[in-house]
This record gives sequence, structure tokens and C-alpha cells, in this order.
Amino acid sequence: MIAAADLRAGMVIKIDGELYRIIEAEYHAGGGQFGGMMFAKARNLRTHHIKEWRFHPDEKLEDVTLERQEMEYLYTDGEDFYFMNPETFEQISLPREAIGHRERFLQPNMRIPVEMYDGMPVNVVFPEVVELKVVSAPPGLREHETSTYKTVILENGMEVLVPQFIKEGEIVRIEVETGRYLERVREVRKPGT
Repeated sequence: MIAAADLRAGMVIKIDGELYRIIEAEYHAGGGQFGGMMFAKARNLRTHHIKEWRFHPDEKLEDVTLERQEMEYLYTDGEDFYFMNPETFEQISLPREAIGHRERFLQPNMRIPVEMYDGMPVNVVFPEVVELKVVSAPPGLREHETSTYKTVILENGMEVLVPQFIKEGEIVRIEVETGRYLERVREVRKPGT
């Protein structure tokens, strides 16, 4: 148990049998007869809905520690996503709601951490940024123009806006949460080539 005043972003708490990951937590000082309050915004790990609460700073909350296991993504049957522990070959599944809009970043045989609570999978931990190859890109209007964008198609089928200089076959970094282009991955040239 922890005091509400100790809540920090990233922590997982259990309220009414549901697990929530804290997104924001901040203290608001009270005035007059009203004491200060702790405001928290959290995401339900099962439904991914966001909820907001107000707690008294000394209110006790049940904090939860999740175990992380490296799993290999296998496939989806449309409703559930299946992962396998590469050491024990045990398979688990997570419902579509647990993956959400991030499903477009899952590739077969991809290794990714899965968070477990009491032996049950509750969340997939996606990286903040992924690197994907551009498979289709129209020619740029002007080679070095960066203020206008064009739409390209990535290897996962996703369409994204990128600067005019991006070409087919290049690797780009994409922010997972927003699906936004961040930068082009520069090739590292080996000495002597």
C-alpha cells in the first residue's frame, strides 16, 4: 500500500479489482478550509480507457508490481493476439483491446515484453519508437524541400506523412503512440566502402 501523495507516472495501482497505469499525478494545494488533493490520470490496462481521480494525499492505495517476460508475437485470429515464451514455448493470448491501435506495429516473430500479473498477461510494452522500411513513395516535388510533406506506405501497410526527400527503400523512425514520422535512419557506412 502506498499513500496517494507518493503516486508517480508509470506506477500501477489496483482499484476495484482493475489495474491502472498512472499517466499523470500531481498535487494541488488547498485553500482555506479545504486541504490539498492529489489528482491522478490513469489508463486501465484491460480496456485502455483513461480515468481521472482525486485522492486525499494520505489515502492508501494498493500498488502492484508487474512481472515482464520477453515474448515472441505469433499471430492474431482477429479477436486475440497470440504470443509465445521462446524458452518454454508456452503460448498466451491477449484481447484486441489490450493491444489497441498499436497492433499495426506488431510483426510476426517480433520479440516484445509482455507484462504479467498473477501469471496472467495484462499488457504489451511497445517501444516508444520503431524503425520501418518505406515500401512505396511518390517522387518528391523538390529534392531538398522539407516544409511540405508527402504520403508514403510503410512495410506494415501504414500510411504516414514524411518530408519530400524520403525515398522508397529507406528506413524511417515512427513514434508508436501517435504514428508520426520522426526522422530518417541514416545508413552507417563502413570504412573503405
